[in-house]
Amino acid sequence: MRSGRAHRPPGLAELAAERASGALLCDAGTLYLTEGRVVHAESPLAPGIDVLLTACGRLSVDSWRDAVDRRAALGGVGRFLVDSGRLSDAELEICHLGTLFDAAYFALGPGSAPRGFYRGAAHWLGPVRPVGADTVERETRRRHELLAGLWPYPQVDQEPVVARHSDAYAPPVTRRQRAVLALADGVRIPTGIARELGRPAFHTLIDIRRLAAAGHVATPRPRTPEPPVPGRGPVAAVFAEPDVTLLRRLRDALEAHL
Repeated sequence: MRSGRAHRPPGLAELAAERASGALLCDAGTLYLTEGRVVHAESPLAPGIDVLLTACGRLSVDSWRDAVDRRAALGGVGRFLVDSGRLSDAELEICHLGTLFDAAYFALGPGSAPRGFYRGAAHWLGPVRPVGADTVERETRRRHELLAGLWPYPQVDQEPVVARHSDAYAPPVTRRQRAVLALADGVRIPTGIARELGRPAFHTLIDIRRLAAAGHVATPRPRTPEPPVPGRGPVAAVFAEPDVTLLRRLRDALEAHL
């Protein structure tokens, strides 16, 4: 009888070690590999390269669609954009890498496990600049650590963003943050705000964590597990919303003595 481990989908490190080519499907995204290196990544939680290029006005929506219609089936959309003079090599590479790391942050994040690997699958964008699997994993870890250092409450990344009245001691809001606050209506979640603004999702998460740490947006209460059946264990603890003002003042006091 085969063990359950034999059916476990391979992870990124394993695929890189065997120099595999194909698409690694994860719960929150997909990574495309060529000979063990990551050539593209996408996630429903991160704006795609099309959103970033058209939202900033670098490409019109019609120009993007034309490139996709002409070259998607051949897997050469990126090369066509450069060869037709619509983008420079540098512009494509920068935007592609930003999109890759943005989507990989979600695809390789906590709670997003590998689901399967489709050998030979290729992305329609075509090759731009492959990145080593170890570099992608290291950057993903760095981003998680950065966010935790800004404000250690990951629920702000997932729940609707709610603006709140901050006290007089709150740090001033930057222009980028004001654009985020303008969409903090208690309905939009951070990744939705990123898509609407045409910005990378991770950059938006940084803004929201900083806004939460400063008291400009609310920090939702952590979701608590279902209460246990009576008589079968202790009652689950319920955590109150953190006292943002107190935590911020404690942080400022500690930094003043460093």
